[in-house]
Amino acid sequence: MKIWIKYLIGIALGLASAFILPLDSIHGASIIAFITEIIIRIGRFTLLPLLFFSVIMAVYRLNDAKLVGKTTLWAAAVIVASSLLLSALGFITIVIVKLPQLQIITEKVTQVNTIDIQNLIRQMIPFSSFESLIQGSFLLPTFIFAMIIGGACCMEHSNLKPILSLTDSLSELFFNISYVVTELLSVGIIVIMCNWTVQFRAIIKSGVFTPLIITLSVLFIIVAGLIYPLIVKYLCRGGKPWKVLSACVVPFITAFFSGDTNLTLPVNMRLGKEKLGIRQRTNGYVYPLFSIFARGGSALVVIISFVVIWRSYSTLNLEFFQMLRISLMAFILSFLLGAMPTGGTFVALTVLCTMYGRGMETGYLLLKPAAAIIGSFAALFDAATAMFGTYIVANNTKTIERHRA
Repeated sequence: MKIWIKYLIGIALGLASAFILPLDSIHGASIIAFITEIIIRIGRFTLLPLLFFSVIMAVYRLNDAKLVGKTTLWAAAVIVASSLLLSALGFITIVIVKLPQLQIITEKVTQVNTIDIQNLIRQMIPFSSFESLIQGSFLLPTFIFAMIIGGACCMEHSNLKPILSLTDSLSELFFNISYVVTELLSVGIIVIMCNWTVQFRAIIKSGVFTPLIITLSVLFIIVAGLIYPLIVKYLCRGGKPWKVLSACVVPFITAFFSGDTNLTLPVNMRLGKEKLGIRQRTNGYVYPLFSIFARGGSALVVIISFVVIWRSYSTLNLEFFQMLRISLMAFILSFLLGAMPTGGTFVALTVLCTMYGRGMETGYLLLKPAAAIIGSFAALFDAATAMFGTYIVANNTKTIERHRA
């Protein structure tokens, strides 16, 4: 049975379970939330070793093919361009669409979430390189360490051949383990879907956030179903956008219902190799870059959410250059969310409200009940960016095996 069919069956069973099982109580909801957390932990359990050994071999093979610079430039260009595109789409949406105001609440702030840039830099450059291998959520330190080792392996030295052979075997081993984990996740998605439905049912029941959800849904259909396929058609000679879109089914399901970009990464890597024929040298290098940096979906969601909050507090319209400045800041913040595979979107919204609130610094509390669904949409946009973006990079660096079906 094809993997996308397994995942679709899983979400159907999860949806049915949410209505059949007695999960409306606090006790029932907490149990299903705990089981969901365990499943996500299992899904991410082998991610760091997979990333570490895959990046080492990817850098070595890209260097051997003299493609490190070209691949890196293409990846950086697509990441920045996609984030700009999604930020611009969020800006255009708030100019055209007038979403309804939200009801003002008077909840007290107990803790303000923020982005500690200094701490991010410390995590990127720990005292010991081995500390980078214990970062459970922030993948960049591990990626940098693996890049350094991969670069060192490019030296012409016969003593390095056994190390490369062992690293290649370990990369293949953890990819196979990841394959098994993604298969098991097709069963775990039942619980994840059940937990998501319980949360979504509570959010949609009031009807307050329905216009926002509809707006984000329409935008995603436009991006994944029209804009990204057209870009692939334009940038990729012989590109097959609908083939990419068909490969996105499982990553979309995983990203949206878990809201976790790290959990989606091994799924992306598997489908990129199996369905799109992206060679391991690009697969193991570019997908992690997109997972860490390509968070334009968060920028889009944050821009729209901030303006909804603003219009709920004030009858004054935001001026054009104010909206442009807010959109630019959301674009910048999106590159700082790599340490937060979940919840980063709401943190970015908190920062934006603190910076530009002008009397509504705690306005993000209006969207706190919908934080999970907002994060789901952000992860969904980012999954689309990773799949289409990596395909563009692979196509233009000629690292796609054309014989793949």
